[in-house]
Amino acid sequence: MKIAIASDLSGFPLKKELVAHLQSKPGIEVLDFGIPSEDQPKPYFEQAPLVARAIQEGKAEKGILICGTGQGMAIVANKHKGIYACVVTDIFSGERAKIINNANVITMGGWVTAPFLAKEIVDAWLAMSFTQKMEFKKEFLTNAFNQVVALEEKNFK
Repeated sequence: MKIAIASDLSGFPLKKELVAHLQSKPGIEVLDFGIPSEDQPKPYFEQAPLVARAIQEGKAEKGILICGTGQGMAIVANKHKGIYACVVTDIFSGERAKIINNANVITMGGWVTAPFLAKEIVDAWLAMSFTQKMEFKKEFLTNAFNQVVALEEKNFK
């Protein structure tokens, strides 16, 4: 599995931790879109599109974006067709981002998420599949996701 990752300056320390964590896992290839160092900052609105485009172009299957709160990255990522980004703050929201929303991108806040927790969140998100643990709502969740895709088709011309 290829995972694209990027951060702005506020998310850089957490991004470094997550890159090392992901690289230690067999079967995962990390595409690190930066920032490469604290001396080369770039804003969230420049970084998020790099991950979104990598997924759109099939270069990565999933993405992780880190800024101060995760919110700015989510807003920008969701401006790209086919990108379903959720801000995650705990293991439960990480799992549910995939289970309920079929998120192919998660965003986190470097100011608010400790590295140990961030690794646990990423692992939980990666371990889940769409509708897993909620099979009793599979039809509803699938329909809901299809409605989101339909809105996307209508609004992303």
